[in-house]
Amino acid sequence: ARPGPRAVEAPRPPQRLVSVETPLYRAVVSSEGGKLQELVLRYRGEKPMVLVGDLGPAGLLVGPGAGAPPVVVPMTVSADTVSVKAGRAETLALAGEADGLRVRQTFQFDPDAYAITVSVAVENAGAAPRAVAVSLPWTTRQAWRGMAEKFQGQHPTEIVWSANGHVERLEDLAVAIDETRDGDWIAVGSVWYLAALVPKTPGFKLVATSEGKAPEAKNGDRAPAGRASVAVRATPTLGPGQTWEGRVLVYAGPKEYDRLRALGLQDSINFGGFPVPRKWGGLPMEWFGVPILLVMNWVYKYVGNYGIAIILLTVISKVLFYPLTVKSMRSMKAMQALGPQVNALRSKYKSDPRRLQAETMELYKKHKVNPMGGCLPMVAQVPIFYALYLALSAAVELQNAGFLCFGRLFGMDLWICDLAAADPTYVLPLLMGVTMFVQQKMTPTTADPRQAKMMLMMPIVFTFMFLNLPSGLVLYWTVSNVLQIAQQKLMDRPARARAPREAKDAGRA
Repeated sequence: ARPGPRAVEAPRPPQRLVSVETPLYRAVVSSEGGKLQELVLRYRGEKPMVLVGDLGPAGLLVGPGAGAPPVVVPMTVSADTVSVKAGRAETLALAGEADGLRVRQTFQFDPDAYAITVSVAVENAGAAPRAVAVSLPWTTRQAWRGMAEKFQGQHPTEIVWSANGHVERLEDLAVAIDETRDGDWIAVGSVWYLAALVPKTPGFKLVATSEGKAPEAKNGDRAPAGRASVAVRATPTLGPGQTWEGRVLVYAGPKEYDRLRALGLQDSINFGGFPVPRKWGGLPMEWFGVPILLVMNWVYKYVGNYGIAIILLTVISKVLFYPLTVKSMRSMKAMQALGPQVNALRSKYKSDPRRLQAETMELYKKHKVNPMGGCLPMVAQVPIFYALYLALSAAVELQNAGFLCFGRLFGMDLWICDLAAADPTYVLPLLMGVTMFVQQKMTPTTADPRQAKMMLMMPIVFTFMFLNLPSGLVLYWTVSNVLQIAQQKLMDRPARARAPREAKDAGRA
């Protein structure tokens, strides 16, 4: 008997590209699995931020769950263009069939959010039960276009996932990774931008993969960066005619704290940690960085300028630390007053260091002076300053946010047109150095000449350190110096008022 005629496969529908325009981004969705062919953010400044370029998400993958890899499902689309206006969400529907499975996919675009809701329905059109694998991945290179490193210390691309409120980061993507876990959400991001997948229905697993270090180019050219991928995957078993439905929130946008907090993604912001060994407990910088961001954004709502917000944030921090600063200054003045006696002890016991130390400590004890009293209050502020550095470094809100910006000349900003970047004119770091020098000259000098000389060198060292740091951080430090100078003058005023009176009394005597 002759074999029956072979089943004719349905023709694969041609790929169609759907243009999506929203107030916050421009996207191109492919009918091949609903892949985001292009996603360009309209966020701050003239140059758009491209989150999806040559790689991008692979689109919806569906296939048998018995070991065979899922494949992209070709689909038909409900529209060629989607225009999202303010105040009204729009949807895009896709439908297709693959290997006896009917697949429907719906995108919901919100005009006021960078989040896209993706709903998926898979129906078993066959007469036998089917194991199905459904995967929604996001793949990116380890460097995103538009993400030039503007200052030292930026985090590279990292994978972050959260399970029951516990966040874990995979920062070393030079190592090959292939992990599957349960959890709440998974994301891949850089210092300012994030692509996150948040399952909204049960049954999804979180998957993280990385190719590791990219292979070296044989012709001497620079090799492309390796790929990092995150995905959510479900493996339901469907009876005949049964339909599985799932929903995933896709966030692709800036790491604005308020936006991320509304979606439960705020822990994706990497504030780093204070350089204290973990065996000593460490010090998570989000304890300080989050309040700093919240206060800065709250002030910005009222003043409309992040430069002014940083200045007011500096004033607030000075007010909070005023008691510690006063204590430090008084201790340093007391140490200065004992300077002649300390020098006399050095001359007397220069050949007996142990006796010199004992007599010096006895002198401090007699006059109730703590030799560390001038340092400890300042040391207490170090974690706050470090947290401020990390917060301003991680704050996407400062990107292309100007303070005193007078335009551009010969391709260079005049003056502070981007608080997240270094000052191209170097005026602000030099101004910071001058204010720090004035502050050092006004500070009570120590009895140790070597320490005094070192303190006078600090403004030069700090000026060079701050040349390539974010302008927002340099602005904070400069304003802090100016406020410290004003505070020193206020504290010196009673002493200056007493000086003529004491001199007059001494003349009468």
